[in-house]
Amino acid sequence: MSKTPPSDVAIDAKLLAALHTRAQAAKWAISEAAFRCVLERSALKTLAAGAFAPDRVERFLTSLHLEDLALAAACESGHDPAWDHFVLQFRPVLYRAADAIAPGGSGREIADAIYADLFGLQEREGERRSLFRYYHGRSSLATWLRAVLAQRHVDTIRASRRLTSLDDEDAGIEARAHAAPNDPDRRRFAAIVKLALLRAIGALPDRDRLRLGCYYREDLTLAQIGRVLGEHEATVSRHLTRTRRAIRTTVEGLLRSEHGMSDDEIAECFASTIEDPGVLDVRDLLGNTPAGKDSEPERSI
Repeated sequence: MSKTPPSDVAIDAKLLAALHTRAQAAKWAISEAAFRCVLERSALKTLAAGAFAPDRVERFLTSLHLEDLALAAACESGHDPAWDHFVLQFRPVLYRAADAIAPGGSGREIADAIYADLFGLQEREGERRSLFRYYHGRSSLATWLRAVLAQRHVDTIRASRRLTSLDDEDAGIEARAHAAPNDPDRRRFAAIVKLALLRAIGALPDRDRLRLGCYYREDLTLAQIGRVLGEHEATVSRHLTRTRRAIRTTVEGLLRSEHGMSDDEIAECFASTIEDPGVLDVRDLLGNTPAGKDSEPERSI
């Protein structure tokens, strides 16, 4: 959990104990001291400077969605049971909102990307940066998640419009891009990424490879994989997210160290695989399909 610097927010010890109990923070192994930091961060973000009179602070803090705030804080700190609970309870909420915002399926891609940001896969100055740090409990966690999803969707549309505008201003660039579908660099990049993926997947622990194989090659649901591996459905989802991130990190490292690629070239490599996903056949990457599964649908990795 990220630390909050000392502040002028005064939280009485008795009030803190009551809020800690109401939030059921102990359920997620959050101490009163840690929860004080969470509450102070929320107050500092919301209340106007100099408006930290004890009675006003108390009214504000007691109005928060305390249980959701404690859960978010525990997830931010990397508490596995809290994360499992969050995935189980809130993934359906996020997916329903995604389907409502973008029925064609793009909304779920945005929702899946939000999971990585919520889990805090990126680090800054040695500290995991989770999107949960921006949840302050003023609305329910479900409402906040819908708002984050909606904003990401809007950002995607705006980015698409900016790109479309640039293309309209320079039709020559667009024409050249479409005129070169068989660009040898594109084929070379795709082949390099495939080889790097094979090495990255091959270096995974057996259980991670099995989990990937069940999901992508066997097309099992998360619940079915959980029954096979003796894991909770939410745990399967969390491990798959971690594994996919580990694979991408390994691939990027191989492209830099062994092929001397820059960030722009790496981005172009991944763009090539998106435009021509056929080169990354899942059966090819994870091994042959067992007998009896030949007719099942595949999933792109």
